[in-house]
Amino acid sequence: MSGSAGALFIAVFLACVVEAVEATTIVLAAGTARDWRSAGTGTGAALAVLAVFVAALGPAVTAIPLRGLRVVVGALLLVFGVQWVRKAVLRASGHKARHDEDKLFAEHLALARGQSARRFLLAPDSYGFTLAFKGVLLEGLEVVFIVLTFGANASNVGLAAIAAGCAVVLVAIAGFLVRAPLARVPENTMKFVVGIMLTSFGVFWGGEGAGAAWPGSDAALLVIIPAVALLSLGLVWLLRRLDGGATAAGVSAASVDLAPAGEAR
Repeated sequence: MSGSAGALFIAVFLACVVEAVEATTIVLAAGTARDWRSAGTGTGAALAVLAVFVAALGPAVTAIPLRGLRVVVGALLLVFGVQWVRKAVLRASGHKARHDEDKLFAEHLALARGQSARRFLLAPDSYGFTLAFKGVLLEGLEVVFIVLTFGANASNVGLAAIAAGCAVVLVAIAGFLVRAPLARVPENTMKFVVGIMLTSFGVFWGGEGAGAAWPGSDAALLVIIPAVALLSLGLVWLLRRLDGGATAAGVSAASVDLAPAGEAR
C-alpha cells in the first residue's frame, strides 16, 4: 500500500470510528432502555435507507469531473476539518468541555425510559425504533459522505469503503460485546487527529483542483499533515499559556487588592 493510500485508509477509518461510536451509543441506549428488537429494526431500516442513498448518489459523485470535484470537496473538507480542529483545540486547552460518551449514553437512556411504549409496524416500541433509526441514519450519512468524497477524490472508493467497513464493524462488535458506551475509546484524541486529516486533505485536494502542482505529488501530504498538526498543537500551547498568564495576573491583582491598608502597593 502506497503512502497516499495508507493516509487515505487511516483518515477514513478514524473519521468513521468517531461516527460509529456515536451511532452505537444511541442504539445501545435505545436497546437498553426500550426494546432490543425495536432498536435492531430501526438500525436495519436506517441501513436500508443508506444503501438506497449510496446506490443513487454514488454514480453521480464519481461522474463529476475530478478537477471540479476536488475543488468542491476540498473546500467542504476544509470547512469541516477546521471546525473539528477548532473544537479539538478548545477541548485540549481546557476552553471547552471534552466529549463524554458516558454522559451522552445516560442522557439518551433517561430520555428513552421516560417515553410511553407504542407499537410501530414490526417494532414493538416506536420510540426505540425511531431513536435507533435517527441515530444510525444521521451518523451513517456522515460515513457515506466521508467514503464517497475521500474515495472519489483519491480515485479509490473501494479502499475508502473497506476502511469505513472495518471501522463500523469493529465499533459495532465492541459495543455489543460490552453492551455499554465506548467511553474508553479516546474519542477526543481521534477527533483531533481526524480534524487534522480532514484539513490536510482539504488543503491538498482544493489546491490540486485549483490547478496547483504539489512538489512530490501525493508525497506532499507527508509535509502538509505534520504542518497542520504542529500548527494545531501550537494553538493549544498558546491558549494554555495565555489562560495561565491571565490566571496568574488575576491572582496577583487580587493579592494587591487584599493588601492591608498602609502597606506599599
